[in-house]
Amino acid sequence: MKFKRMLSVLLCLTLLCGLGSAMAANVGETRVTLGADLNEQEIQEVYKYFDVNRGDVDELIVTNADERQYLSGLVDESAIGSRAISCTYLEVLPAGQSITVATHNITYCTAQMYISALATAGITDAKVVVAAPFDVSGTAALTGIYKAYEVITGEPLDETAKEVSSQELAVTAELAQEIGDADSVEIVNQLKMITDETVNMDDAELRSQIVEIADNYDVTLSDNQIDQLISLTRALEKLDPSELLKKVQAIQETLRQFAGMKDKLSGFTGTVKEIAQQIGAAFQSVWEFIVGVFHKG
Repeated sequence: MKFKRMLSVLLCLTLLCGLGSAMAANVGETRVTLGADLNEQEIQEVYKYFDVNRGDVDELIVTNADERQYLSGLVDESAIGSRAISCTYLEVLPAGQSITVATHNITYCTAQMYISALATAGITDAKVVVAAPFDVSGTAALTGIYKAYEVITGEPLDETAKEVSSQELAVTAELAQEIGDADSVEIVNQLKMITDETVNMDDAELRSQIVEIADNYDVTLSDNQIDQLISLTRALEKLDPSELLKKVQAIQETLRQFAGMKDKLSGFTGTVKEIAQQIGAAFQSVWEFIVGVFHKG
């Protein structure tokens, strides 16, 4: 009996060590995904954003059909288009490094949106660059990131998680057009953290919960926006709530840093505006003085 128990322990340790070695072996590995419809000049332009030389990183090709696999029915047809343009660079980082995202010529999706959606899909500890040679929506970029991550790790991501992640990106991107990217991501993440509760709510109760969360961000949502969030929440409920909570918590600091940068920028903009107002007031005072002198004369 002791021998069997010791053998079982040794087998478990061997498996864990093998898994750890496999994960460690992935650290530093990179992949580039290219839209199938780019020409050579456009590809070279994208590589400038990746800051790597072509040939130094293995490439994968993403077609428009690949992109439609997860996006059809979620975003407007004009956002998907008929060509595959978005490109991505992915590097696996050491455990605990979270996700970093940079974007270039991406007009519809922000770095915060990608970070949040990728966490939902199960992608952690990665450096990601999403780029295009000219302005594109960027909604299709997730497909390339999924593909690169799965090739590097040798493990498929959960299909349901990928579908929900794509829906999340679509919803947050559309909401952001009206309420701002930071608020849209925060509201969605608040919902992601309470799916163990929302699963027991009917739609009317969930609607009230969404309105309450939005109020905390001084945001008023339309009925259509609330319906979108209800649909997304029901999709999120298909995932393990405890795992989803961990994923949200793992990216909170990164998202807070983005919010901090936004606050600093807003503060700077406010300062510039105040200075401009003060200069304008000063010129107005001088002008009134000059007019007054001439009137007296």
